[in-house]
Amino acid sequence: MSSSSVIAVLGAGPGLGMSMAHRFGREGFAVALVSRSARRHPGYRAALAAEGIDARTYAADVTDPAQLAGVVERIGADLGPIDTLYFGPATPDAGADVVPLPQAGPAEVRAPFESVVTPAAGAVAAVLPGMLERGRGALLFGGGLAGLRPLPALGTLAPASAALRMYVLTLHAALAEHGVHAGVLTIGGLVEHGDIHRVMTERGARLPTLDPDVIAERAWRMYLARDEAEAVFDALPPAA
Repeated sequence: MSSSSVIAVLGAGPGLGMSMAHRFGREGFAVALVSRSARRHPGYRAALAAEGIDARTYAADVTDPAQLAGVVERIGADLGPIDTLYFGPATPDAGADVVPLPQAGPAEVRAPFESVVTPAAGAVAAVLPGMLERGRGALLFGGGLAGLRPLPALGTLAPASAALRMYVLTLHAALAEHGVHAGVLTIGGLVEHGDIHRVMTERGARLPTLDPDVIAERAWRMYLARDEAEAVFDALPPAA
């Protein structure tokens, strides 16, 4: 078992997830990367090892409560208690599953809640009791700008984004006196190096982008200060 603090990155991908792993890893954190598939895990471990960062990888579907509980238990056994959780919610393939709200029925609106909000609550339920017992910890989440201002193009993602944002802001207020920090990274733009950025670039789209290293740096500052509930990264043009 490592004596380092541990960050668990749920929904690890080549964009923000890996930037979070590198940023916290450089501060001495042991890193646990969790994603549905193990296909890219050897490359992730090699990239982190090149910086001297202790990292383990785990294949698990965090939308499945049993798999989520199981992977949290394995991380604890391998690395020690999770000090920091970063939850990067599952994102539809470049908007393929997004339905415009005027055409959406209850099932279409419910789907993003089940892939984003419910797993976020499950992740919190899995790690928060230990954090409260130790009197310290951090819960960080990747959110979407559609939770802050109307973005009709994001359709059915908007209600789930708003729910996740308010869930985290309320957690922040509820946990402030218990040594546990909760914060949301509200992102408006394509995160460079991520899968959505790759797909959209292959399609010839030219959309505003954000540097994941900049976002991860802000997340680290939030972790240190522990008084900021939200950081907004808005590269999108203002509404007409």
